[in-house]
Amino acid sequence: MLAANDNGQNMSERQPVSEFKSKSGVRRIFAAFFYSIDGLLAAIRSEHAFRQELLLAAVAAVVALLLPVSALEKLLLIGVMVLVLIVELLNSAVEAVVDRVSLERHPLSKNAKDFGSAAVLLALLLAGAAWAVVLWRWWSA
Repeated sequence: MLAANDNGQNMSERQPVSEFKSKSGVRRIFAAFFYSIDGLLAAIRSEHAFRQELLLAAVAAVVALLLPVSALEKLLLIGVMVLVLIVELLNSAVEAVVDRVSLERHPLSKNAKDFGSAAVLLALLLAGAAWAVVLWRWWSA
């Protein structure tokens, strides 16, 4: 009797593997790094919201480093801005996939894009709250 996986399929049956699947070992790490750089550059070139948030994050990082607050607070202030960039990249990825599948209007496509947008909004609200708490603590000291 052949062993089965969680889906009840024979483990001897191979699933199709994308030709774009990454390599193994150190080559995979280098390839992944360059794919990530390509992704960042593509986002900078083609995503207006990402460029705006990147500029905001850069300015915020400089301000955070200049503020007379603890290292942990500086990390928090910069970290929440990086989180906004991460969520924006994921939102852009969802939008690209939805548009790749179909450009026609569909309620599920709208939901997917709205969910991504809501995630960015929540990340921005978190960043704003973190900055407000740290700045309030600093100003009221």
